[in-house]
Amino acid sequence: MNEVVNTTTDPAPAKSVKLIYILYLVSIVLGLTSIIGLIMSYINKGDAPEWLKSHYQFLIRTFWIGLLYGVISMVLMAVVIGFFLMLAVLVWFIVRCVKGMKLLDEGKPHPNPTGWMF
Repeated sequence: MNEVVNTTTDPAPAKSVKLIYILYLVSIVLGLTSIIGLIMSYINKGDAPEWLKSHYQFLIRTFWIGLLYGVISMVLMAVVIGFFLMLAVLVWFIVRCVKGMKLLDEGKPHPNPTGWMF
């Protein structure tokens, strides 16, 4: 497997991605910070180095897939299973953000930015 590793010395682009991961995690408590992170992802994706584009794509998909899972869970709360699904969505969201930050800290692109799971 060909793994691209960040060889640049400029950490500024990676800091922006890390901030977005942090905004996503903070949104668990504050709610709206994920929308700010989503907007930042869309704005910064075009100018990013190739290895960071995978992280931006992963973050954008994390937001939209999480929103879809969250809406489905909220609808199913009427039949109680939605509460358990919402907990699963929360765990899914946290795991995606933590794994993404780990790869970012290692200077690696995300290996599967279009995946639905982790």
